[in-house]
Amino acid sequence: MAQTAVADTGTKKSLRELARRHGLSSAGALPSLPNYTRQLWSYRHFIAAYANARVTSALGKTRLGMVWQVLTPLINAAVYYVIFGVILGTRGGIDNFIAYLCTGVFIYGFTQNTVQAGIQAITGNMGLIRALHFPRASLPISVTLVEVRNVLASMVVLIAIVLFDGEPITVEWLLIIPILLLQAMFNAGLALGAARLGAKITDLKQLVPFVMRFWMYGSAVLYPVTRFTDALHGWKLTLVEANPLLVFIELMRHALMEDVPLAGTPTRLWIEAVVWAIVVGVSGYVYFWRGEKGYGRG
Repeated sequence: MAQTAVADTGTKKSLRELARRHGLSSAGALPSLPNYTRQLWSYRHFIAAYANARVTSALGKTRLGMVWQVLTPLINAAVYYVIFGVILGTRGGIDNFIAYLCTGVFIYGFTQNTVQAGIQAITGNMGLIRALHFPRASLPISVTLVEVRNVLASMVVLIAIVLFDGEPITVEWLLIIPILLLQAMFNAGLALGAARLGAKITDLKQLVPFVMRFWMYGSAVLYPVTRFTDALHGWKLTLVEANPLLVFIELMRHALMEDVPLAGTPTRLWIEAVVWAIVVGVSGYVYFWRGEKGYGRG
């Protein structure tokens, strides 16, 4: 018996050594973060193709198709302008309130749509996950790419609105791209984190719209940011002004418009945007990676 046990142990060691020598690993093992990142990069063409397929399937059956990517935030902005700008009079002395409001609505919508799609990135693709082997992070990243494509189309309309509202073209418009890149990294982290949470708690998607609506009201989307400085002081004001969504909205308003009140200096806003993008982007990715082996089971 002892000789048999020794022989079995030797066989297992030799098999492990053989597998290690040929780069094989256990089927249920979680790949290291660097290896997982390399696998994800190797699937970049699949991610891009899947993102294009999502856009086509979502809008291909409508008469206006891709136009809805622009019409949706425009209609939202029009509704908010009538209610908050005209009826409730929240413009707060801002002459170019239409551009101010539309900038907030478009930039907020970028994050809102990414989170709402990310929460279902796993649960909405269970057939694909169980049929094919690929890094599951491809799905929430594809969702983010779809929304990046949508917001780029929306920015064309937003720029037209800003020009129509009397804003001049300035060199600060060049900051639009780095702002969107930082927000896209932030959104990707949110989508990855939301995808894992949505896979664990399927009812969470019912709560997300309420969370996003609360976040919108706390991000000065519909009214001047001076409403916060008038009502809050000390640590409460500091906490509200550190809101990442408010930071990205304020940076975009500063880039597109002149003489608008800001929730802090431009330098401070840029530092906060970089910190939020790195912290949320990296932590969301790591959090999703740690649950990689559990997606599609159960």
